Amino acid sequence: MIVDLSHRVEPGMRTYPGLDPPTLRTVISRTESQQRLGPGVTFEIEALTLVGNTGTYLDAPFHYHADRADLAALPLERLVNVSIVVIRALEARAVTAIHLGDPSRLWGKAVLINTGWSRHWGTDHYLELDNPFLAADAVDALVAANAAIVGIDSLNIDDPGDPRRPAHHGLLGADIPIIEHLTNLRAVPDHGAQLIAVPAPVSGMASFPVRAIAVLPE
Repeated sequence: MIVDLSHRVEPGMRTYPGLDPPTLRTVISRTESQQRLGPGVTFEIEALTLVGNTGTYLDAPFHYHADRADLAALPLERLVNVSIVVIRALEARAVTAIHLGDPSRLWGKAVLINTGWSRHWGTDHYLELDNPFLAADAVDALVAANAAIVGIDSLNIDDPGDPRRPAHHGLLGADIPIIEHLTNLRAVPDHGAQLIAVPAPVSGMASFPVRAIAVLPE
């Protein structure tokens, strides 16, 4: 079974306060293409304009560290067929090292934080800056545990009110990519599933929407 962990990207959608929404336009329409093709044959080409932080997206280390990997330089072993550990923190605003439990079980894993915030997706409440986030001690534990990638189903993996941004700065500084705005984590078991989350390999870009999926065990 496959569980889709990504929100759909739609024109006009809002992902974070202050960021421009995506726009979609037709570059070549079916009517235009019909004029150059055989009877009954048409195609369409669209142009999508968006900021990298749109929908469910991945942050590469370059997002916070100019000397680290951008999207094109990300090692695929951190993105493909990575064993998932889901952390359930449905009642917490600050997800701490205590929520993570024994750090040895996180070694080399895709650690996905289930806060339940994704239930507010598409509402004004989702965009309020009181979202669940990863506390500094949890960041230290994840870095020490050599997590492959860390994701959260919230507006921001950091507390928007904390200018130090310990989760972004710490995880990306340890070359651990981040996925924000995940969804459907309630359908993923605590252990046993595999994560696939591959963004477009755009050189010089730090963040990009991703189709994150969990492949559940038979």
